[in-house]
Amino acid sequence: MSFFAHDTAIIEEGATIGERTRIWHHAHVRSGCVIGENCNIGKNCYIDEGAKIGSGVKIQNNVSVYHGVEIEDDVFVGPSAVFTNDYYPRAFSQDWEVGKTIVRHGASIGANATIICGHTIGEYAMIGAGSVVTKDVPAHALVVGNPAKQIGWVCECGQKLNADMRCSQCGMIYETTVY
Repeated sequence: MSFFAHDTAIIEEGATIGERTRIWHHAHVRSGCVIGENCNIGKNCYIDEGAKIGSGVKIQNNVSVYHGVEIEDDVFVGPSAVFTNDYYPRAFSQDWEVGKTIVRHGASIGANATIICGHTIGEYAMIGAGSVVTKDVPAHALVVGNPAKQIGWVCECGQKLNADMRCSQCGMIYETTVY
């Protein structure tokens, strides 16, 4: 086995898991999902069939990644963040309509954030803790609240950009026309 799985983790046959990935206590990884290399899947996580997780992804404790969710490389998903995957959920429904959610490269999702299905979170975007994402989030956008609203821009390094689109931490300058 080229990945680590804690003794209490359930790894179904048919799951694809990359090298050096770590899967912790009480996680459940379903058949048909794909998890890349060098990932960290926290305690009590659920990775559904058909879910796709890139390489270098960190998913903290108590996160469920359902069918229809695609997470690209180097994404951070904070503890107890929630992804939905049905536009019209009803317990009695036989006709589930799965909404595709894409989290682009380098994005970060804060603790307890809720991502409503059918949306894309852009590269290096940052979703504040407890936020509820109800629409697409542009690349490098910083969004917070319920519903989540953009309050600024963030650098690849994670720091909030100044009014002149310069990062005070690493000095990177962004052009406003890019977004």
